[in-house]
Amino acid sequence: MGLPQAGLWLRRLWVLFQVALQVAVGKVFLILFPSRVKQHIVAMNRKNPHFSYDNWAPTLYSVQYFWFVLKVRWQRLEDRTEPGGLAPNCPVVRLSGQRCSIWDFMKGNRPLVLNFGSCTPSFLFKFDQFKRLIEDFCSIADFLIIYIEEAHASDGWAFKNNVNIRNHRNLQDRLQAACLLLDRSPQCPVVVDTMKNQSSRLYAALPERLYVLQAGRILYKGKPGPWNYHPEEVRAVLEKLHS
Repeated sequence: MGLPQAGLWLRRLWVLFQVALQVAVGKVFLILFPSRVKQHIVAMNRKNPHFSYDNWAPTLYSVQYFWFVLKVRWQRLEDRTEPGGLAPNCPVVRLSGQRCSIWDFMKGNRPLVLNFGSCTPSFLFKFDQFKRLIEDFCSIADFLIIYIEEAHASDGWAFKNNVNIRNHRNLQDRLQAACLLLDRSPQCPVVVDTMKNQSSRLYAALPERLYVLQAGRILYKGKPGPWNYHPEEVRAVLEKLHS
């Protein structure tokens, strides 16, 4: 699935053009039709009771927005995953600092659910849903939270209601930020991506994403969040395996 290097850069240039056009058109619509833009964005987030348009709107189509969307779109060009394919065995780091890899958390033929994310409002909003998955299926499956680079860092594309976390400058920053997830009693191991963002890149996980692995293969590949991040789809996969 990997693209030759020249082809990858051509695709990146095309994505750069698309994102720049999207931001330019978005800015025009925001100026000419502010009420319609607000209506559309509120509708997209209607299932999140913590969403506030006033928290989000000031950064819409900003320079920070542009760079974040471009990074996410570029990252997806390096996606190495497909249902039925071999799951990348990326290095990760335990909160103790011990280095390991994703496959270290596989146990025989038991499914392994991967939950990629950071301390964004959308990820934390659905954290309890993920915990209920663990409670309901811990007898037949294992679970792993992989904390990746902060999607809405306070010195990046930030919202007013964000957790105040700056872009990670080193592994210690990332480990410290990931410890905030422990306050929510995740009931499963929490690890962090390396500073090369290998897991995030190869699983195209930014800003958040769910996977189910089994015997080294990808059984389920969720769509990227925040709007297409659905723990209930993982529930359906595990229920089917358990039936």
